[in-house]
Amino acid sequence: MAKLIKLHPLDNVLIVVEEIASAERLLINDSIVYVPDAIAIGHKVAEVFIEAGEKIIKYGVSIGSATTKIATGMHVHLHNMKSDYIPTYTLEKAFRETND
Repeated sequence: MAKLIKLHPLDNVLIVVEEIASAERLLINDSIVYVPDAIAIGHKVAEVFIEAGEKIIKYGVSIGSATTKIATGMHVHLHNMKSDYIPTYTLEKAFRETND
């Protein structure tokens, strides 16, 4: 798990500390996990399967909620999570416009 670090024991995401290439396989919790997309340093990867609506935990606290099911090893970002604290509709709208 050298490309990923866990910041707090309660976290359900890992932080990328070395860029991940698309189609790379990483060891997460003693399992080899396929990572389909390239992921940049500083971004989050699901350490475990996260259900839609489940809290995203980073630094031991909730930073938002999953908007869809997120498999282990998947990138966790605006396309599959939302803040529970500040409106992100402008970011979500911008993301949809650039990815549609």
